[in-house]
Amino acid sequence: MAVERRLVLLGATGTVGVQALQLLDGGAGDLRVVALAAHSRDAELAALAASYPGARTFLTSQEADREALRALLREGDYEVCLNAVVGAAGLPYSADVLGAGRALALANKESLVLAGGLLTGLAAQHGGAIVPVDSEHGAIHQCLRGERREDVRRLYLTASGGALRDLPDDALAAVTPEQALAHPNWDMGPRITVDSATMMNKAFEVIEAVQLFGIEADRVSVLVHRQSVVHSLVEFLDGSVLAQTGPPDMRFAIHYALHWPHRAAMPLAGFDPQLYAELTFEEPDLTRYPALQLGWEAARRGGAAGAALNAADEVAVEAFLVGAIPFPAIAETCAAVLDGTSADTPRDLDDVFAADRDARARARALLPVRHG
Repeated sequence: MAVERRLVLLGATGTVGVQALQLLDGGAGDLRVVALAAHSRDAELAALAASYPGARTFLTSQEADREALRALLREGDYEVCLNAVVGAAGLPYSADVLGAGRALALANKESLVLAGGLLTGLAAQHGGAIVPVDSEHGAIHQCLRGERREDVRRLYLTASGGALRDLPDDALAAVTPEQALAHPNWDMGPRITVDSATMMNKAFEVIEAVQLFGIEADRVSVLVHRQSVVHSLVEFLDGSVLAQTGPPDMRFAIHYALHWPHRAAMPLAGFDPQLYAELTFEEPDLTRYPALQLGWEAARRGGAAGAALNAADEVAVEAFLVGAIPFPAIAETCAAVLDGTSADTPRDLDDVFAADRDARARARALLPVRHG
């Protein structure tokens, strides 16, 4: 008989949070929700609370709730926490979970991009575990189970190419937010969908892979795989390649992370011959996707480079979505901010957030002044 595990869900009203709750409502696994948090969607959070009697709720836009949530995370009265908060705001929660020695199902990729070294250090010190929720690192995590890191030759992260992958290069300057948000394969939030179109999401995933799996940046490659069926691959020293595959549905990665280190039954079909009938892979065009190159640069530089790149991207994507800058200016802004970032290594979260604030200020200074 499976032992019930207590779950804290952060970002409960967002895309990943909603999908996680759908899985639980469908009877997948042995998890009991003990706490739910959302930033500002109070009505939606109240509705969820009615569905999960006994679960504590936190509205993190309110300081008292935010501090109470962090106290709960530090006390460790749970087994697993799904961090599906969007943006740099998710980092302190990740640190609290790992400091409590608990399993962190991590959908907040900014945590590792900003402070991967600090978080992996906390996990090692306190016996916590980082289990990635995104499909690419979740795939690598599965391929590496039982394998030695020194036997790995190369990691391959797959990328769909985003909503604009077939648009002519000379049309990118006129891209609208609606075009960038029309992803062909995945159902995601607005920022990550735009990041998919620029391939900045893949730049961040390079940084994450370096931090999560202890692999040098030069041994992490990216492949454009339009079907989004092969979620990532690992090549070993003997030339063998392992791949984790499945439909382009985030619920598979969420389910794996929530139940790790075990596998629980899930009412979703995995294999369909038609889905695997044609799989293609191609090298990404770094001229078309200049943002992608920034991931390797930031990973090699280390220090505050990841925090600066993430901050600049958040500012630039927001500006694009409101029509303040053209699509190509997202990568241009990020490159300029990264170029001016100090090589100093953050000693703690205060240093990380100082680097984050500095990069945001420099990014905003590069944006055009809007009148009227």
